[in-house]
Amino acid sequence: MYQSPRGTQDILPEDTVVWRHVEHHAEATARRFGYAEIRTPTFEETGLFERGVGEGTDIVDKEIYRLQRKESGADLALRPEATASIVRAYLQHGMASRPQPVKLFSLITAFRYDRPQAGRYREFRQFDIEAIGDEDPLIDAEVIGVLWRFLEELGLRDLTIQLNSIGDPVCRPEYVKALVAYYEPHEAELCADCRRRLHTSPLRLLDCKKPGCQPLADNAPRTIDFLCKPCEEHFSALQGYLEVMGLPYELTPRLVRGLDYYTRTVFEVVPPKTGSQAAIGGGGRYDGLAEILGGKPTPGVGFAAGMDRIILNMREQGCSLPTADVPDVFFAPLGDQAKLVAARLAEEARRDGLAVVVGTGDRSMRARMRQAGQSGARFAVILGNDELREQRATVKNLAGGEQQAVPFADLTTFLAPTVRHSDVEQEAAL
Repeated sequence: MYQSPRGTQDILPEDTVVWRHVEHHAEATARRFGYAEIRTPTFEETGLFERGVGEGTDIVDKEIYRLQRKESGADLALRPEATASIVRAYLQHGMASRPQPVKLFSLITAFRYDRPQAGRYREFRQFDIEAIGDEDPLIDAEVIGVLWRFLEELGLRDLTIQLNSIGDPVCRPEYVKALVAYYEPHEAELCADCRRRLHTSPLRLLDCKKPGCQPLADNAPRTIDFLCKPCEEHFSALQGYLEVMGLPYELTPRLVRGLDYYTRTVFEVVPPKTGSQAAIGGGGRYDGLAEILGGKPTPGVGFAAGMDRIILNMREQGCSLPTADVPDVFFAPLGDQAKLVAARLAEEARRDGLAVVVGTGDRSMRARMRQAGQSGARFAVILGNDELREQRATVKNLAGGEQQAVPFADLTTFLAPTVRHSDVEQEAAL
């Protein structure tokens, strides 16, 4: 018997309502801040990610799913993240001619070959925000604000914004030189990955999650002590904006993020629970990415938030979650003639906006009513021999048990306001 591939998941009907709830809040928050939706391809030329994300990163070296184009043999890859594709679209479609910054959001499926664990899958969903074309630190603060408000409105609490600046190509080389000088005497103490990083991507030494490397990272030189004046002023202004916007943050000198394209601002939002997969969203500024991809120098800033981790944390914190979709009305017909009548009356009710299920197959009325209860519907419309003879349906409130005879001709007129009144009462109770 076939099983879903390792690192993937089936999202069943009782869970999709939660996913839709989270995705709806993501889109609503983005639009409230003035972001428009963009949809990019699920796969791109592999070189886009090799250049954009960075050769030597774990994503490019270990985690990309590569495809082979049949007609030419060219190298393609399933997207491991959203930013490179969105910046490519910005350049390809001449968005630099639009009012800047161009503010975009996307809800994507991405893919990384990684060890599956709680909140981490090989196929995963992300909420992505990008603001391209402006280097003002106010845009950095706004992007952080989108992520914060989104998570806050989902009901997540006790979150922390971790914040750092990793400088730019002007000041970062001096920092990297100091970082390497600090680590080189301890090379033998490092894990295998960090020994490789020391010579290929030193900044990522600070991001290692292995316990043996933690003490060294904790005492390493700080990026903010090496910032040039423009980077220092940018970071100071960003903190001022966050404070007036009421966004709580803490300076986190070890925070660097894991992609090559970041410059200056980097941030993550983490819940109270700590661990290697604690962050539920994060991002930063990537002022050099457009140039890496062949365009003119173009500033940008954005974030990605993992839907799986968000929903996991919502469940752990006991956030209010929507329940599974249920029909308003269940038609319970007895016999073939009753099913014909049920099919007609159900269509009339659906045209009036009601969610309706009709019982199928040959079942007793007892079995039909058991079906009605299992469906979660609030009302059952009973169509037995007596009802057919009198041209009246028996409408039963499945919660309270009371029932009423309603002529077929008046059924939709009766059901629609009754269901909507019940909706109002339920909302008031909540």
